[in-house]
Amino acid sequence: MKKFKITVNGVSYEVDVEEVGQGGAAQSVSQPAAQGAPQAAPQPAAKPAQPAAPKKAEPKKEEAPAAPAGAQSIEAPMPGNIWKVLVQEGDKIEEGQALIILEAMKMENEISAPAAGTVAKVHVEEGASVDSGDVLVSLN
Repeated sequence: MKKFKITVNGVSYEVDVEEVGQGGAAQSVSQPAAQGAPQAAPQPAAKPAQPAAPKKAEPKKEEAPAAPAGAQSIEAPMPGNIWKVLVQEGDKIEEGQALIILEAMKMENEISAPAAGTVAKVHVEEGASVDSGDVLVSLN
């Protein structure tokens, strides 16, 4: 048996590996892996990468309240990148008019106006990355 220390996504595992000849069984490989998992349980708490995620989400949350009172929000139906913004603040739009082109999974998706109105605020810019549910445009 040989002992190895393996790190996966910042979590270290200690694994015993048995060298198998011809016709040998490899059952001992899976058993030590199960034993190694409980040893790694205390280590994930020391990961510094987790605090960075809330910092990225905060700016998007700040943008949403900027919509005027009574405005209708058009949200991203899926995560992707803003390929093109087709309207500006103050533009009068019609129901079904394309407002944003969202690139997701190598496809261009038109985000259309659900109703006629005026663009109150554009919350995104071309090239920005958005998550599902992020506010793209507010309409009056």
